[in-house]
Amino acid sequence: MKLTGDWIEAAHTQQVLAMLEAGGHQALLVGGCVRNSALGQPVHDIDIATDARPERVIALAEAAGLKPVPTGIDHGTITVVADHKPHEITTFRRDVETHGRHATVAFSDDIAEDAARRDFTMNALYARADGTVIDPLETGLEDLAARHVRFVGDAQARIREDYLRILRFFRFTAWYGRELDADGLAACAENCAGIETLSRERLGAEMRKLLAAPDPSRAVAAMAQAGVLTAVLPGADARALAPLIHLEDRPADAIRRLAVLGGDGVAERLRLSNRDARRLETFKEAISGSGDPAVLGYRYGEEDGASALLLRQALMGQEMPDGWQKRLCFGAKQEFPLRAADLMPDYQGKALGERLRALELRWIESGFSLDRAALLR
Repeated sequence: MKLTGDWIEAAHTQQVLAMLEAGGHQALLVGGCVRNSALGQPVHDIDIATDARPERVIALAEAAGLKPVPTGIDHGTITVVADHKPHEITTFRRDVETHGRHATVAFSDDIAEDAARRDFTMNALYARADGTVIDPLETGLEDLAARHVRFVGDAQARIREDYLRILRFFRFTAWYGRELDADGLAACAENCAGIETLSRERLGAEMRKLLAAPDPSRAVAAMAQAGVLTAVLPGADARALAPLIHLEDRPADAIRRLAVLGGDGVAERLRLSNRDARRLETFKEAISGSGDPAVLGYRYGEEDGASALLLRQALMGQEMPDGWQKRLCFGAKQEFPLRAADLMPDYQGKALGERLRALELRWIESGFSLDRAALLR
């Protein structure tokens, strides 16, 4: 197989590869850029594997007038910036000792050793500067063509090297796979207790990536069956995710999909940003309130109001109501005609807030038809 595309033919990519090769070293594109290009999908990050040691990479980059950044020098990674584009260059490695989260590695000159320590066979594919693909494991291309997400070597061993690979197994299956690999699924189920050793930031990042897939419902259902979903989010339930995805008429939203899963202390367990935590809380509140699209539009705006309605209908197992878009838009445009000052000085303090809320509810129940004068009467 030979890869083509703007990303590999770009001057900055070829310049970095040529820099290493001119220094007498191997320079091979690896991982996601090779996988995605072979699948005809967009390439975002450019990773390069080489037998050059990190200090040598730095020296070659500086001699070529490029900017080297020691982003992960202890693990053999140098980011070289060419034409304002980052290229992560990592020295071939082999594992010496693994600890469930981190590994002690030694640098290697052998591409086969480097391939053997990667997570999935489809991620252990390399490509030369001319696009020729190299498959050291002799199974990566076949698995990629079959959309088979398979652990490299023994699945149990790969997982125990880094328990985050459990979530990555489901995430990659959602994005690139067809059927779930039986050995991989069994290994994930057997080792799901190891998830407790992972940082919440890592769990949150993986869950957002998983739920951003076009349709992660099958992968998440398998997570639930294997006990992995409960290990990540106690109390979560995957049953309404497929109905939600069936109803969605807008781009994937990981927080909306997270809301339909439910669970205890989700924002804290996944270390969500303040913004995402607020949106999750909004969706939880909206699910338990009115289901009228106009009310949801008024309360939460068009975008979050639509998400709230999608969540309610998915949890009830119902289709979207007729004319919901028009009603939602109508509600989003409404503005409550009263202000606190309109009720003063007759009402003060707590009584003022209660009266204002009561009148707002009456206004909503009127279909937003009561005007200021009618409300004050």
